Amino acid sequence: MNVKQVANVLELIEFFAQHRRPATLAEVAKHFDWPRSSTFNLLGTLASRGYLYEPRARGGYYPSPKWLSLLQQIERAEPIPEQFRALLTALAERTGETAVLAATSGACAVFVDAVESSHAIRYTASPGKLVPLHVTATGRALLSLLSPADRASVLRRATFERYTPTTLMSVAAVEKEIQRSLQRGWFEGAAEFTTDLGGVALPLHVPHRHFALLVAGPMFRIQTRSSELARLMTEEIETHLGKETTPPGKPQT
Repeated sequence: MNVKQVANVLELIEFFAQHRRPATLAEVAKHFDWPRSSTFNLLGTLASRGYLYEPRARGGYYPSPKWLSLLQQIERAEPIPEQFRALLTALAERTGETAVLAATSGACAVFVDAVESSHAIRYTASPGKLVPLHVTATGRALLSLLSPADRASVLRRATFERYTPTTLMSVAAVEKEIQRSLQRGWFEGAAEFTTDLGGVALPLHVPHRHFALLVAGPMFRIQTRSSELARLMTEEIETHLGKETTPPGKPQT
C-alpha cells in the first residue's frame, strides 16, 4: 500500500533529515520532480498547521519543533523500556555484531532500535527498517508469539517471493521452521532475505507487548556461531530483563 500524499510528506521529512537545512519551494519541487502547484499545496498545508516554518524570511521552509513535541508525547505514552537499549549495547559488545530490537508492523517486522557492529563489514540496521515476517528469523520469532490461528491468518496473506536461493516459499515451510526453531531454542536466518547476511533471533515475552531480539552480521562470521550467539543473547536477556523474559526452552549447544 502506498498513498501518494502520505508518501510525499514522509519523503519530505526524510529530505530535511538528510539535508539538514531549509529548502525553498523551487528546491523541493526540483529535488522530487513534483509539479510546483502540488509542492506549493503540500508546503502550504504543513506550514499552516505549524509543521513547517521559515527560519529566515523567504529563506526556505524547515520542519518546526512541533514534530518533536508530538513524537515525545507519543513516546511517553508507550515508551520502549530503557533496559532494552542497555541490552542491545551489551550484545553488540559481546558478540561483535549488530543487535536489533524489532516489533510487528502489518506483514513486516520493523526495527525500533539497533546498535551496530564496529566491524567495517557489518549488518546495517536503522530504526524504521522493514523486513518480511515470513522470510526472516526476526519475523518468524515475532510470528511465534502469535496464537496458531493468528499466525495462520498472517501467513495466508503473505506474498512468497524468492529473494535468495534459501528463501522459504510456502506456509508449510515457514510453519515447520517456526516449530523447529522453538524446539531448538532460537530462530536462525541464513541469507534468506539478503544474500550473505545471517542472524539469530529470539522472541521476547514482555507483558502486553511483542518484541524480537536479533543479532546479525555477514554469513562468514555468523554461520558457525549460531548456538554461541543464542547462548549470549539468553544470558544478556536474563541480566537486563529478568528470567521471566527468557524465550521458552534453552538454546541447544
